[in-house]
Amino acid sequence: MAPGVEPLLVKVGGSLGGAPEILDELAGYRGRLVLVHGGGPQIGAHLEALGFATRFVGGERVTPPEQLEAVEAVLTRLGKALAHGLSVRGRPAVAVSGRDAAFLRARAEARLGRVGRVEAVDSRLILRLLEAGYAPVVTPIAVDDAGALNVNADLAAAAVAGALAWPAVFFTDVVGVLEDPADPESRYPVLRRAQAEALIERGTIAGGMIPKVRAAFAALAAGSPWAAIARGEPGVLSRLRSGEAGTRLIL
Repeated sequence: MAPGVEPLLVKVGGSLGGAPEILDELAGYRGRLVLVHGGGPQIGAHLEALGFATRFVGGERVTPPEQLEAVEAVLTRLGKALAHGLSVRGRPAVAVSGRDAAFLRARAEARLGRVGRVEAVDSRLILRLLEAGYAPVVTPIAVDDAGALNVNADLAAAAVAGALAWPAVFFTDVVGVLEDPADPESRYPVLRRAQAEALIERGTIAGGMIPKVRAAFAALAAGSPWAAIARGEPGVLSRLRSGEAGTRLIL
């Protein structure tokens, strides 16, 4: 890794992360890197193929115990594929689950089934992999005393970034937080927490952008020096750090 280049934790969606140009961008980053991935569309398709109904409460997937094995299998495959994609591009990567060494501990949200909120991160496994020259690719499965828990990938990324005290970048399919969703030029380059909450109340920030914004602020509250939301595309990491791309969030 190049000296003086700050480390980054990057959260990608399952489908976005598998895009060749995004893997090229991540593999080419010269600082230390941790990736956290989601996989909502792939999970939904797999559950449907198995004959399971998918239900959401407040925008969050309900994971009954009988569906957890299938959810974990999909996420594990995605993590392995992303790690392989980075490795063949010259960036050795290892896929790990929060169950490995129980490094993600969570509290179950009963209303959502086997879904958890991360309460503790033991970063030793991640740090060992980084010291050995690997980029960890984190699958958002945590544990409690009863077993595995499905964790929202944005919130898992926030928890890990905070524990490492690293910047957190949340990739999405839009250029950042927008005043007008139809106008990419209305991007907010910087957004404070109070301002963001007002935009949520007003409906300007809506849908899937709400959990990303709140996860970014959660990362800051947990110890990240900065957090940002940006479209995953070639060149975005350098432009993000210079302020030319994405939305940087500050408390």
